[in-house]
Amino acid sequence: MTFHVLISDPLSEEGVYPLRHADGINIVMETNLSEAELGERIDGFDALLVRSQTQVTRELIEKASNLKIIGRAGVGVDNIDLEAATEHGIIVVNAPDGNTNSAAEHTMAMLMGMARKIPQAYNSLKQGKWDRKSYVGVELKNKTLGVVGFGRIGQEVAARAKGQRMNIIAYDPFLTAEKAEKLGVDFGSVEDVLKVADFVTVHTPLLKETKHLINAEAFKVMKDGVQIINCARGGIIDESALYDAVKSGKVAGAALDVFEQEPMVDFRLLELPEIIATPHLGASTFEAQESVAVDVSQDVVSFVKYGTVRNSVNLPSVPKEIMKRIEPYFDLAERIGTFLTDLTGETADEVNVYYSGELANLEVGPLTRNMLKGMLKRHLGKHVNDVNAMYIANQKGIHVNEHKSTESRGFTNLITVEVKTQSGTRKASGTLLNGQGARIVKVDDYIVDFLPNGHLLFIRHNDRPGVIGRVGTLLGAEDINIATMQVGRSNVGGDAIMMLSIDKHADPEDLEELKKLEEIESVTAIDL
Repeated sequence: MTFHVLISDPLSEEGVYPLRHADGINIVMETNLSEAELGERIDGFDALLVRSQTQVTRELIEKASNLKIIGRAGVGVDNIDLEAATEHGIIVVNAPDGNTNSAAEHTMAMLMGMARKIPQAYNSLKQGKWDRKSYVGVELKNKTLGVVGFGRIGQEVAARAKGQRMNIIAYDPFLTAEKAEKLGVDFGSVEDVLKVADFVTVHTPLLKETKHLINAEAFKVMKDGVQIINCARGGIIDESALYDAVKSGKVAGAALDVFEQEPMVDFRLLELPEIIATPHLGASTFEAQESVAVDVSQDVVSFVKYGTVRNSVNLPSVPKEIMKRIEPYFDLAERIGTFLTDLTGETADEVNVYYSGELANLEVGPLTRNMLKGMLKRHLGKHVNDVNAMYIANQKGIHVNEHKSTESRGFTNLITVEVKTQSGTRKASGTLLNGQGARIVKVDDYIVDFLPNGHLLFIRHNDRPGVIGRVGTLLGAEDINIATMQVGRSNVGGDAIMMLSIDKHADPEDLEELKKLEEIESVTAIDL
């Protein structure tokens, strides 16, 4: 049976080589189709390969009754409606590793060009000037490169910087002392990195937590004369704060490949002679474009031959009868993962998931992946999903184990997640209660019953008369309304917890005020 593949964006012949030489695959390459023309053509194809030009919309997917897999020759899948693809049972694959080398090399090119003022000197020379004094640069040797975000690209940049005999200090939520030692780098918090670095390069995803990570306060922490590189995502650096830091002399130079708005409309930054820039060229090499095409082509071949793929970014096929029974628990599993990530404030070394009751007789792998998605997305963003969560956990050295028991423990079904970090072990158990939806019913060894949603405060305290009242009074003074409260204790006068649901996010200043109360041991804000 022939498997028909439509390629609607330009891909190199080398990129589609795996498809050309696979048995039973027919390739049709038709680029520059209008949306209407693609809609008319798509129905006869089993696979669609695109880059960024083709918009794979819900309307297009609904016209593609035979479509089984969509391949995006690149990292991002913003031009593909993942929800619609998942609903229609279509696997979406991308090429997350294809541009790693290209992005790392571009970062180094920007670093060296900035350090030696090469673009500025070139522009001066083009104007007929022979000005050597204005373009005295600095050497990289023995300087410290701070790498914020130490994933694939960050590590590749560090390896190249070592070749320039630079010292490396890195931050990443998944970087431990042991991993740093193996990689031959120093590590610390974001503030630790910013304090000591002569050059700072960012390689994080753009998340709520990382938007404007490099802001006015961050610049105050840095050395005078620091130089900044961003070849990751526009928005990680607050461009207005960068402008002010360059104008004040705090920042001696900046090299930018990405911007908060692309294409650029505000060119104020580029008016500063200390800043060099390129128009988002990090992945723009012949090799990278070929590599991402090869990756998705190989995944399509693997899907045709074996029914498996390596780089899926949405849910795999699950038997409908199993999906119908476990799907109500997807949201609960994800929320438990997110809850524990916020509660621990650390990345996990080991995760144990215990399924009790009727769930023990079902295929619960999708639930485990949903839990991991909730756990990992706090650090890695929305690109973490049910399918790639386990793969990412393995990459990060997180050991994940599933355990099953038909013992009901008082509930029809119960999901318990145990997270082991360098600081200790934390647990949370959840279930679905009739008419009440997802509930967390146990935290560590304390019995509770609360909805894992909205703004929460987890407070550990000594069981003393008046503690609850003092907490309520303090929050009231800060105009924070308590919606619900759960209290648990080990014994009278011993350790106890409060789980509060509040109407708005608690600022760090509010938490510090709570911590000042004599009986309070710790306060953790959790937003679900």
